Amino acid sequence: MRRAVTLLAAFAAPCAFAGAAKAQGYPLKSVRLIVPFPPGSATDAAARLVAAKLSDTLGQSVVVDNRAGASGNIGVELGARAVADGYTLLIGTTSTHAVGPGTSRNLAYDPIRDFAPVSLIGSSPYVLAVHPSVSASNLRELIALAKTKPGALRYASAGNTSLAHLAGELFSGVAGVQLTHIPYKSSALAVVDLLAGRIELQFGSIAPTLPHIRSNRLRALAVTGATRIAALPDTPTAIESGLRGYEVTLWFGILAPARTPVAIVARLNRDSVAAINTADIREGLLAQGVQPGAGTPAAFAALIQSELAKWRSVAKTAGIEGD
Repeated sequence: MRRAVTLLAAFAAPCAFAGAAKAQGYPLKSVRLIVPFPPGSATDAAARLVAAKLSDTLGQSVVVDNRAGASGNIGVELGARAVADGYTLLIGTTSTHAVGPGTSRNLAYDPIRDFAPVSLIGSSPYVLAVHPSVSASNLRELIALAKTKPGALRYASAGNTSLAHLAGELFSGVAGVQLTHIPYKSSALAVVDLLAGRIELQFGSIAPTLPHIRSNRLRALAVTGATRIAALPDTPTAIESGLRGYEVTLWFGILAPARTPVAIVARLNRDSVAAINTADIREGLLAQGVQPGAGTPAAFAALIQSELAKWRSVAKTAGIEGD
């Protein structure tokens, strides 16, 4: 036993030294930030805002690399397989690190094992928006309408097992109604049909939905977070509207590949928190409907664990299983 401990210590010492040595001059070149969703998405907008400021705090360029596809899985797998040296980072979200893993057994990555959390950026509720033709001016009226027409109201999502899909299933369960899910290949395609009145409602990301609400092409009935948001101050939460226990947030944060040296993760956390907490970035995030939430790697890891358990339970109750 003593011999084994001695050998382990002898092996660990140079590894720790190598990690510290790598971290000492970090960063020496630009950093790639993989966003597993397309340009213009809510996740992309927040990531670009933070990346610009993180470039200042790190002292090196942080280059956003959009790798969309397969509900984010393509970009996430790329991040999981990247060299663990701090020069490739990933934006992870509720969809990629809680909903996807909670509904599929065949992902090419593990949301816990394959990543080292750096910091949460923030979280944003969805807004439950309806086409103006829907005869409901608030959430209570929508629920009443849905109960008189089981299955007649259709809601869009960016695809089966997406967060918006599960948001609708959770809503149906809590409200005691039956909605019909219409999956699309992207939220951009879904909103086209929503604006045309071919579907009735959507649990939409705040940033891309706001212009349509402000132009009165869509009507906001509720936001799905625990509190109201600055971007839609007059729109109540679902909980305020009487739907107890209903809370859905799209959170996103920065992750590194597993086995990234602890010292580099600590440096990234320090500079990420500093970037997110600057006044202009906080204001920019709030304008997008995002509540800033920078914190420790441990806090972000705990959030991922709890959200994974939550959405796995929702999927099991609704009988939803991915590929």
